[in-house]
Amino acid sequence: MPLSLPISLGFKKYHLIHHARQGIATVDPDLPTFVEGKYVRGPVLKFLFLVFQGLIYVGRPLLTLPMPLTKMEIIAWIVQGIFDIFILQAFGWRALCYLVIGTLLGCGLHPLAAHFVGEHYVWDPRYETYSYYGPLNYLVYNVGWHNEHHDFPRIPGSRLPQLHKIAPEYYKDIGIHSSWPGVLWRFIFDDSITPFSRVERKLDPKTD
Repeated sequence: MPLSLPISLGFKKYHLIHHARQGIATVDPDLPTFVEGKYVRGPVLKFLFLVFQGLIYVGRPLLTLPMPLTKMEIIAWIVQGIFDIFILQAFGWRALCYLVIGTLLGCGLHPLAAHFVGEHYVWDPRYETYSYYGPLNYLVYNVGWHNEHHDFPRIPGSRLPQLHKIAPEYYKDIGIHSSWPGVLWRFIFDDSITPFSRVERKLDPKTD
């Protein structure tokens, strides 16, 4: 509820589709839109893209792959609305703005949010998905162990390092980021990296 927006259930719904249909055009909600890929170029617009990344990440699937709200999502909106009204009445608009802005910062131009652009952008043409094994994982429940997460999405984050330890041969020659702040820096200033820097597949009606 301190996020100020009821985004967790919607994220779960669309994130499962991303796992099942990674990279498939018109189906994977994690793929950028045409507008993102065409216009998010240069340091200034890339910087702004990162600042508002949380809103873009949540809003994109509502436009590209709209789905009806579930009963639990409706309940979540009601509960979140009551919570936000309480914050507004008890502490004022500045307190509510603090929560909203904190959510934008935490999901945007922040080292812990670098995984949003670090996980599936093609930083190296040999790899499609990237992991980060550095100390910042202690603050985000091991979200950096992303290759492992895609192989076994139902293993909790606390057990992903153990998975890596059990089967190191599957993860030693894959995409790895050594620094999340470095990911943000390169995204902003490397002209070769844009929202279109993604592996994209066409929908196969026979298998998909």
